[in-house]
Amino acid sequence: MHWEDPRILVVPAAGVSFRPEALDDPSFDPGRRLALVSEPENEHDPNAVGIWNEERTLQLGYLPRDDAPRLAGDEQAVSIWRTDGGLRVLIAPADAWIGRPR
Repeated sequence: MHWEDPRILVVPAAGVSFRPEALDDPSFDPGRRLALVSEPENEHDPNAVGIWNEERTLQLGYLPRDDAPRLAGDEQAVSIWRTDGGLRVLIAPADAWIGRPR
């Protein structure tokens, strides 16, 4: 059986190379919740959505340009794994349960 929910995305964080110090910060460790922050005043892309740590004190990068417009604005985000020079992020609807494994 194949199951797919188009509201659930796994995306690479974009623009991480501009903030290399953020990638190693423990607030982006796998399993950590992240904040998605819309930037309608962004001069390069009014659909830009920044990826920040949960406390919104450190920005890692952005959602990919093609994925940002698909969001409703109330999604949850969780760091799921680091890659060479990057990070993969799980995006899920606000009503999805995302718990910590035991």
